[in-house]
Amino acid sequence: MSDETSREDGPEAVPAEGRPATGRTVPAPTPPADAGSADPSPEPSGDADGDDDASGRTPADESEQPDEEATAPSGALKPEEIDEPSGERDPATGTPVNLPAPIPAAEQAPPADSDAPDPAHDVEQRRREAGVDHLFPFGRPGQPLGRAHPFVFGFTAALGVITAWLLVRAASNAKSVIVMIVVALFLAVGLNPAVERLRKVGFPRGAAVATVFLVVILFFAGFVASLVQPITEQVTELRKSIPEYVQQLQNNQTLAEWDKRYGLLDRAEKAVNSPDFQNSLTDTATGIGKVAISGAFQTITILILTLYFLSSLPQIKTFFYKLAPRSRRARVALLGDEILDRIGGYVAGQFTIAFIAGVTSYIFLSILQVKYALALSLIVAVTALIPLVGATIGAVVVALVAFLTGTTTDLIACVIFYLVYQQVENYVVYPRVMKRTVDVQPAVTIVAALVGAALLGVVGALLAIPTAAAISLLIREVVMPRQEVI
Repeated sequence: MSDETSREDGPEAVPAEGRPATGRTVPAPTPPADAGSADPSPEPSGDADGDDDASGRTPADESEQPDEEATAPSGALKPEEIDEPSGERDPATGTPVNLPAPIPAAEQAPPADSDAPDPAHDVEQRRREAGVDHLFPFGRPGQPLGRAHPFVFGFTAALGVITAWLLVRAASNAKSVIVMIVVALFLAVGLNPAVERLRKVGFPRGAAVATVFLVVILFFAGFVASLVQPITEQVTELRKSIPEYVQQLQNNQTLAEWDKRYGLLDRAEKAVNSPDFQNSLTDTATGIGKVAISGAFQTITILILTLYFLSSLPQIKTFFYKLAPRSRRARVALLGDEILDRIGGYVAGQFTIAFIAGVTSYIFLSILQVKYALALSLIVAVTALIPLVGATIGAVVVALVAFLTGTTTDLIACVIFYLVYQQVENYVVYPRVMKRTVDVQPAVTIVAALVGAALLGVVGALLAIPTAAAISLLIREVVMPRQEVI
């Protein structure tokens, strides 16, 4: 029978010597069961709390007794089983490394024996040492070359150098096409402010682009038409005046005396009748024709590209803005819009300066009654688009034509007028217009124009100032704030 007395009323267990009293009775250890004997049922201990399980053992008993799975049938503890190694691990990260499966000993190639035949002469020995089987009919492959192998590194570096060289060659061969694309983009960005103003008035973008492009076409057509009449008249006049010029040369006393002394006419006749002179004259004429055809083709190509770029400029901007990370896309878009606005302002400022130069030249040449005043004023307007030297080129052309078609007084008047006008333009008109549009210091403008002209000629001089404006904006808004934070 189980003891029904409470824990408090029951007899206290006397603690063993050297062991503290726990207030609970410790059951006697169960002797191991002998083979063939009946397993006596243990009497339940009188635990008042009723925590004993069906077997009569308390949780303390279970914790003190060894696990059945860890004990042998005889009661002895089983030895610990050692887990299998998990494989090689990376010493830096501790992650397992997948090593190739080991080749079975039966499939491994036998070690080379000194008495074995040479595989260079014996086919069977060759197959045995190479480990030929149904999976590898030509032998097992060796370990692959690592990236740090000198051969792999050198081969990769050589491929990189060859690729870079080919890209440079391709860019140099396509230099003319790249220049046309850059000029067309430049013109499209420069004409975009005019398109945006027409859109604010109420024009659709297609109609605004067509209007602006039509104005540009009319300007170029008027410029070419203004040059056709003077050139045609001068060629006709020269053809009619050739006999008169020859007669004047023959009646010239100085030239006649030089002819008697040095034989100039005979030498000139021989030089003109020589095949080399005729071939060189033919080559010169052919070269001039090729240059004219090439210039016309490039002009038409640039105008067509400008039309396409101007009509799809919002999509082009959106495409390039999406190349930036999403976290920085807003700032990149704001900086990009500011750069495009400055380029457009620069183009508008250059057209303003060219318009002022052309109108002023036309008024002056009309007052002076110089021939071909309209054509000369258009030449001045076009050359004024070139920074630094454009106004000087136009002034030289006008002064030369005024001298050839007029008198020395016309030449002196043109020289004085353009010297004064250039000073006014350089120190009054140009700084105010460019300061308001591109916000670039005059020294930076001069240096950028010189560098651009040295790199790409006239096109480089045209693109240098807006490029300098974009770089100065990026330095001021990106580089300098980072220097203040670091």
